[in-house]
Amino acid sequence: MPRLAAAALEAFGRELLRAAGAREGEAETVARHCVGANLAGHDSHGVINIPLYIERMKRGHIVPGAEFEIVEESATTTVIDGHWGFGFTVSERAMELTIGKARRHRVAAATVRRQGHIGRLADYPLMAARADMIALVTADSGRSPKSVAPFGGREARLGTNPICIAMPSNLEGPFFIDISTAAAAGGKLDVAASRGERVPEGWVIGADGRPSTDPLALSRGGALLPLGGSEGHKGYGLAAMVEIFSGILTGLGFGVELSGRHNDGVFMAVFDVGAFRAIEEFKAEVTEFADYLRATPPMAGVERVCYPGEIEHLRASRKRREGIEIPPATWTRLADLSAGLGVSVPES
Repeated sequence: MPRLAAAALEAFGRELLRAAGAREGEAETVARHCVGANLAGHDSHGVINIPLYIERMKRGHIVPGAEFEIVEESATTTVIDGHWGFGFTVSERAMELTIGKARRHRVAAATVRRQGHIGRLADYPLMAARADMIALVTADSGRSPKSVAPFGGREARLGTNPICIAMPSNLEGPFFIDISTAAAAGGKLDVAASRGERVPEGWVIGADGRPSTDPLALSRGGALLPLGGSEGHKGYGLAAMVEIFSGILTGLGFGVELSGRHNDGVFMAVFDVGAFRAIEEFKAEVTEFADYLRATPPMAGVERVCYPGEIEHLRASRKRREGIEIPPATWTRLADLSAGLGVSVPES
């Protein structure tokens, strides 16, 4: 597979987006988030999506330079309309605003609606963790086509509806959890298909309602399953709660709107640790807690126990040294796109 340095891949993504009509700052932000996902090992949210974003720009589903509108606010809350801008730029700005309010008033929350795909959810709570705050973020895909069946069902009625919580610490890598409430993010099926791989049992069912390992089963009328396997009622319950936070509370609603326009609804809440404990004491104890978890004797077949978020940190560190591998199908698509836009392809 082609292998590129993170900086080269980010520059390539930025130039593709600029050539397609994104503004300089937008292109930089989108490319940075996409490559960050590749570094963390979540290729489903990486540069594989850049052709999709450009296609949505052409269709008018993403609007470069869109207005960032504060519809309603108080000292601690904000309701934001992104007017179909890039989700990365809208949600990053929303998190910056929410961190600022939490710094002044100890706690703050915001809802965001009418924006494009926001990528890897962890990017936004981690902004707060770096500011010595705790953050919780949930997201759904608005009323665009659904991909996840309710527990026991055979028809998709929910999005993959991720939830992320991040904590400040003194660790080298951040302490966080970022999970889809589905058995897998939908993009992981795309990655598997691009690599010619099957997917694990328990991820997806076919249109007939039977288990499948075909990564194309979803696109052929099947559905992803909720997180939890035989205990999938837990993932289903979480998905429903995320739908309310990110769909109903934001005003997007639920179900499917016929245009199929992707519309990431987001709820975010930020808590100033200093309102509860001295921040340095808290960070030191979270670090000690992580060390306590890592000291757990590993079970058979496991090298060692990691704290939540450590695996992504280790992957990113390795890929910054060794470069990022791009699946051939993804690379071909990016190369074809670059030819159409007049952008030079970096050497791998």
